[in-house]
Amino acid sequence: MSDHQPDRKQSGFKETTRVADARRRLRETVTGHDRTEVVSLDSADGRVLAKGVVAPRNVPHYSRAAMDGFAVRAQDTFGASGRSPEILRQGDDMAPNTAVRVHTGSDLPDGADAVVMIEQTDEFGGEIEVFDAVAEGENVAPVGEDVEEGQSLYEPGHRLRPSDLGMLKSVGIRELTVYDRPRVAVIPTGEELVESDPEPGEVVETNGLTVSRFVERWGGTATYHDVVTDDEDALGDAIESNLDHDVIVTTGGSSVGERDLLPEVVSELGELLVHGVALKPGHPVALGDVANTPVVMLPGYPVACIINAVQFLRPAVKWTGHLPLESMPTTTAELGRKIRSEPGVRSFVRVTLDDGEATPTRASGSGVLSSVALADGWVEVPEKREGIPEGETVAVANWEWSA
Repeated sequence: MSDHQPDRKQSGFKETTRVADARRRLRETVTGHDRTEVVSLDSADGRVLAKGVVAPRNVPHYSRAAMDGFAVRAQDTFGASGRSPEILRQGDDMAPNTAVRVHTGSDLPDGADAVVMIEQTDEFGGEIEVFDAVAEGENVAPVGEDVEEGQSLYEPGHRLRPSDLGMLKSVGIRELTVYDRPRVAVIPTGEELVESDPEPGEVVETNGLTVSRFVERWGGTATYHDVVTDDEDALGDAIESNLDHDVIVTTGGSSVGERDLLPEVVSELGELLVHGVALKPGHPVALGDVANTPVVMLPGYPVACIINAVQFLRPAVKWTGHLPLESMPTTTAELGRKIRSEPGVRSFVRVTLDDGEATPTRASGSGVLSSVALADGWVEVPEKREGIPEGETVAVANWEWSA
């Protein structure tokens, strides 16, 4: 690696890229992988179909009673009323002027074409009084009413939900072809990082663990690596040895300080797409492409790391794995205290929720991890606004959501 120190290390970020533009540049370099696997229905929840699904059989596969009552021939009930009931013989097999006891879901006897609800009948001495006429097909679930054989159920790209699995089981499907989970290499960096029991000047590594678990929640598989020190060769080796992954994400070393080497390393190995984004906290994020593998370089401060992971790593994971990029759920609340923000910068303000009120956390620094862990969500302030006044209705996004 080269020993040059670019001017930006002295001058800082002169320009930053807007969030939407940075995400667009990342999208242009991310392609969905083509790996698939066959999984059992029991383990398919949340997976994305690589092949469409067609129903191999009808549901129901027989005509069944939709109510408790008596199976009848509809014509035998014509004219029945409360004042003038029709009298039918109770039997076990269907015949003219016969009623057969059935329960909801029962197979309809051959020859029957309707069901009289139990509430509209009286039983006495082996006979049934019918007080309400029924039409052909009334209170009957016909073959294929739920799903018809040959019906297209799901197209490729559909993310499976628990209700989908229940329906697929009902039509007799036991295995599905789905896309492999996207593989993400998580590489924490920084010579000050330790796993436990820090000495003065050392910091416990938390970003890699946090990001790895987010990746799993977002539908990917994370390979959580040991800490890599601030050395160009070591960083380059760590990136090159993980190019078999769909996405590489690093934590730390993405800013403009003397030890922030990752942007230069990625630039020499491939292409640096973005360095510095107009968002707060966490503008020292960088995005790159090495050998057609996207590299997301997250800041080292924990809050900035999480915010940028949601903004950039989450989409990259979704795009590579053919997963839908859904909006995070929000809670509407009244802002309990004014939010200040810088125009031209998208701000993410941590808040707590209490009885319909959103209150910004007192601790607002990007290194204060507890301000995220103890918050209920964040309020996003767009670039065009200079803060939000107290009392305004805001949407609080839940970034800990599992999808």
